[in-house]
Amino acid sequence: MENRKPVIHRYQNGKLTLEQGETVQEFALLLQVNGRQIATLVSSPHDLRQLVVGFLRLQGFVQSIADFDLLAICDDFGVANVRIKGELPDQLRPVLTSGCGTGITFTLPEAPTGMICPAGQPTEAATIFSLMDQLNQLTDRYSTHGGIHSAAAGDEQGLLLHCEDIGRHNTVDRIAGEALLRGIDLSGKLLLTSGRISSEMAAKAAQLGVRLLASRTSPTDMAATICQQAGITLVGYVRGGSFKVYSRPEGIITPIG
Repeated sequence: MENRKPVIHRYQNGKLTLEQGETVQEFALLLQVNGRQIATLVSSPHDLRQLVVGFLRLQGFVQSIADFDLLAICDDFGVANVRIKGELPDQLRPVLTSGCGTGITFTLPEAPTGMICPAGQPTEAATIFSLMDQLNQLTDRYSTHGGIHSAAAGDEQGLLLHCEDIGRHNTVDRIAGEALLRGIDLSGKLLLTSGRISSEMAAKAAQLGVRLLASRTSPTDMAATICQQAGITLVGYVRGGSFKVYSRPEGIITPIG
């Protein structure tokens, strides 16, 4: 598929001049599962395998790599052809989410019924700052022209996984997919994101069993409710040596004033 780069001009001091630079790439991937076209995933064009695996995992269609009979992605035609052992529901009703470019899910976001994420040991504030700093460094390294969201998963020893995408929701799918592909259990880990935490992202975090979800910016009220129900400590505005806790403050080791 041909990807024509736009010519960039900068307006400054009353005139337009040519400028060297890159734009963020956007790629539409048609997802076919068991012969059915179920969705078009709009994402960044790299590592599409992890995106597809994570999307299907968090939709509840697969639970392990053994559930896949076929996973073939054609970059040239923008098609992912997947066969899974289980059957898809007879009717799939897509729900448009608040993700960048409008994400898609087949269930309304909510905490999985009866699920309380493993609490584990409370998290030191220093760990949250350290992991967010590591994520920021990776973002600065790979996102030289803006327009990219990032996410990472880790623990007290450091980051385990990192990904980037044009969509906030896609980054969580990518983390879920890469974890499944590499056999990494995210239960009890920390999940960090650069963007706003919305309800669908909180619900996905609950499915992964993380104990803490943190962002450089804000969560929504529904995200806070889902995290409270799921036993996840929700942290926002991690910057400048401070943060805000929106659910389960007992998950942070620090005096509460």
